[in-house]
Amino acid sequence: MEIWVGIDVACRAAHQASCADATGTMRFVGHRFRTDATELEALWAKLPTEATAVTIVMEPTRNAWVPLAAWFRRKGAQIVLVPAEQSSDLRKYYSKHTKTDRLDSRLLARLPLLHPDGLHREETLGPAGPLKRAVKIRSGFVHRRTSAMHRLDALLELLGPAWTAAIGTDMTLTALRFLARYASPVRVKRLGERRLAEFFRRSSRAAWGDERAAAVMAAAKATLALWGEDNMDFEQLAEDIAAEARLALSLSEEIKALDRRIAELYKAADPKGIVRSAPGVGVIGAPQILGRLGDPKRFSSLAGVRSFSGLVPRSNASGLNAPAGGPTKAGDACLREALFISADHARKIDPTLAARYHRLMTSAGKHHNSALCSIAAVLLTRIAACVRSGALYELRDVDGRPISEAEGRRICAERYRVPTAVRAARRSLVTHPRQQRRNERAERGVAKRSEAPPVPLSA
Repeated sequence: MEIWVGIDVACRAAHQASCADATGTMRFVGHRFRTDATELEALWAKLPTEATAVTIVMEPTRNAWVPLAAWFRRKGAQIVLVPAEQSSDLRKYYSKHTKTDRLDSRLLARLPLLHPDGLHREETLGPAGPLKRAVKIRSGFVHRRTSAMHRLDALLELLGPAWTAAIGTDMTLTALRFLARYASPVRVKRLGERRLAEFFRRSSRAAWGDERAAAVMAAAKATLALWGEDNMDFEQLAEDIAAEARLALSLSEEIKALDRRIAELYKAADPKGIVRSAPGVGVIGAPQILGRLGDPKRFSSLAGVRSFSGLVPRSNASGLNAPAGGPTKAGDACLREALFISADHARKIDPTLAARYHRLMTSAGKHHNSALCSIAAVLLTRIAACVRSGALYELRDVDGRPISEAEGRRICAERYRVPTAVRAARRSLVTHPRQQRRNERAERGVAKRSEAPPVPLSA
């Protein structure tokens, strides 16, 4: 006999478990326990002795579900994760104005009977997977470093535009090391051009030198001429800039260390380099896609892979009216980020993807981002198909002829380049219908006001 155990997972309080058999009859309700081996053994002993198969149904509440899933899996139980939105909707259907942990555990225990098509067995341990966790941390570090760079750029604007022109807008490691120590025009002037050039040569391995030092010195003099030496507290501003520069440098070092660890994890997870063989993916995107997607073989179809990514359009069909909305964004945001970036590179390498992008931009009238979402979904489908079959990605022309990467780039550049005028027109598109209607009403209002006769001024 198969039994189902619904667990309402808590992060700080005790979990609650309810048990139901295949007919939906509750065997027990509201058993409270914590993530402790002794209390888990007591729960396991409470299950019916005639049970031949045990399925644990729970929501993926933060990371608190992972130790529970690992323990029950060692006991031979199957793990089913239910999206919180799905279980919430079912709970509202049965009891709209009541939410308790006891009720949630009962609902989860009966979910296999209520909604069998919505059960998806979880074969991995989610955040406990080192590659999945590492690429997520790296993505977070990159976003935090980007934010620090933006704050640095804003602070440098206080010193004047000459500073950004002197050290560059890309904020290299050498620029960050310089800002961490000498972000004051007074300090730069006191240091002198010769010692500044020597600092640049040591910090950049001779990539920067006398020319860059002269530009920075000129920027410092321009700032002092603009502000004077008494109207701005340059030392306090330099401390703020140095704090952001040190943060960006620290994050850069962490990202570099993570890249080395992720490379080893990816090599073990994909020894053939199947994901890496896809165009536009690269050494950064391949681990991020594989780590956040997991094993594509766990999906029943490639449509399930696309749905997991959240790149499929929303559907709200009724009768003859079947409008397609934007992407559902129901899946992993880190996966979508990697696919979106990879798709932008892949459309410049793979002629089949380039042709699809060109058609969406020129004939279908899509915005660049909308077209890239479509390309990203296709790219993910092909990557998943390659992983499932164990074959490397093969570049082909639109007629099916195998081609090299260099030939693919040439074909994409020659045949499928989107005209500048079309790209500019698509850039100004507003895809949201409500905003489009607002703009149309505003334009009609402007037209009416322009047609109205001028009101004479009173004497």
